Amino acid sequence: MSMADVQFEDLPGLMGLMTGAEKHGPAATSTLDAIWVLYDRVLRATPETVEAQDRDRFLLSKGHGPMAYYAVLAAKGFLDPQVLPSFGAYDSPLGHHPDRTLVPGVEIASGSLGHGLPLGVGTALGLRAQGLTDPAVWVLIGDAEFDEGSNHEAVAFAGAYGLDRLHVLVIDNSSATHGWQGGIAARFAAEGWSTATVDGRDHEALYRAFTAEHPGRPHAVVARVEPKNA
Repeated sequence: MSMADVQFEDLPGLMGLMTGAEKHGPAATSTLDAIWVLYDRVLRATPETVEAQDRDRFLLSKGHGPMAYYAVLAAKGFLDPQVLPSFGAYDSPLGHHPDRTLVPGVEIASGSLGHGLPLGVGTALGLRAQGLTDPAVWVLIGDAEFDEGSNHEAVAFAGAYGLDRLHVLVIDNSSATHGWQGGIAARFAAEGWSTATVDGRDHEALYRAFTAEHPGRPHAVVARVEPKNA
């Protein structure tokens, strides 16, 4: 099969090639639909534009369990699918946390919880300072990761500075230590963000939420999926 012909239904097969000792299966499968919709229909990012200044940036803050991310990158031509079976091996570029120096298209080395959103804020602020107002910055975090205080500082800063090219995708699989009064989106809304909460398996709902207009405000999409280990 040509990678140009890959459809969403083919992604589990690509993930199945990665047989390393992965300990974060739910972390990977919970993100699969949302990452696919972003790369298939929203992001302006291709293998040919990985160094282009005007590319959109996708930062996988939830870097543990990156199998879905690697599968989508392979499907979209960033990776040779023949490298997928090496996942987790000592000499493989596909580590249990993605490495931006080894995997084309990866923007940050990630996996330490709470780092991705602050990095996304810095990226959006840096692009604005350079006069690059077109590129979108997307950060994927997990609901458990939202327990980290660094994320709340980033949410407050981004809202106050109106970083409208910054987007956060929260994958909510009910794995947080504690919940948030009124739901996760309420925390973003309180800081001046545009928000949407959708079914994280519904591709059309994800697409509508991803492409909603939010002039002057950063945008947060909370994608609810089945509870971890359900």
